[in-house]
Amino acid sequence: MRAAGYVPRWLILPAVVGLLFLLVPLTALLARVEWATLVADVTSDAALSALGLSLATGAAATVLCAVVGIPLALVIARSPARTAALLRALVTVPLVLPPMVGGVALLYLFGRTGWFGALGLPFTTPAVVLAQVFVALPFLVLAVEGTLRSTGVEFERAAASLGASRATILRRITLPLAAPGIVAGVVLCFARAIGEFGATALFAGNRPGVTQTMPLAIYTAFNGAGVSQGTAVALSLLLLVTAVAVLLLVRGWRPGVGR
Repeated sequence: MRAAGYVPRWLILPAVVGLLFLLVPLTALLARVEWATLVADVTSDAALSALGLSLATGAAATVLCAVVGIPLALVIARSPARTAALLRALVTVPLVLPPMVGGVALLYLFGRTGWFGALGLPFTTPAVVLAQVFVALPFLVLAVEGTLRSTGVEFERAAASLGASRATILRRITLPLAAPGIVAGVVLCFARAIGEFGATALFAGNRPGVTQTMPLAIYTAFNGAGVSQGTAVALSLLLLVTAVAVLLLVRGWRPGVGR
C-alpha cells in the first residue's frame, strides 16, 4: 500500500475549495447544454465548418510541431546544463506570454510591413496553423525533453561502445525510450492547438470557413453573431470532452502509472 503521507487535515478545506473552483464552472456549462438539440447544434453547417477547420489546422500544426519539436527536445536534453537551461527558458516563453502577444508578434513578422510580409500569410488558413504552432510547440518540446532527461544516456553510451552509429542509436534506442513523452507531447500539442484563440484571432482573423476555428466560433456566438448560443455551448462541451480525453490518453502513456 502507498503511504498516505502526513498532510495536515486543515489543508483539506482549501484543497476542496480549489477543486470546486475548477469543477463548478464546468458543471454550470453542462447545465446549459440543450441536450434535445445537441446533435443538431453540433452538426449545423457553421459548427461543422468550425470543427473541421479546427481539426485540420490542429493536425497540421501538430505535425509541424513534431517535425521541429522532437529534434529541439533532443538538443536540449543532450546539451550541457547551462545551455539546456537557456534553451528550456526560451521554449517556455510562449507558455507565459498572453496569446494575444504571440498574435501581435506573428503579425509584425508576417504582416505587410513585416520581415516576411511578401508571403501574404495574415488572415489566411496557414496563419491559423502558424498561430497554433507558436502556442502549442512548447508543450511537445517540454514533454519530450523531460522524458529524454529521465531516461539518461547509459543505453546510448553502451550502444556507441558496441559500434552503433548516431543514426542507429537515435532510431533504435533514443526514440523508443522517449515514446511515452512523444505520445504525451503530441496529444497535448494537438489539444492546445485546437483550443487556441488569442494568437489566432489577431494573426488570422475570424473569417467563417477560412480562419474561424471552434474557439472563435464560440466567441462570435456569445457576441451575437455567427452560430447560435446553443451551438456555442455544444461546441464548448465538445472541447471539454476533447480535453478530458486528452488527459486520459496522456495518463495512460505516463511512465509508472498503475504501478
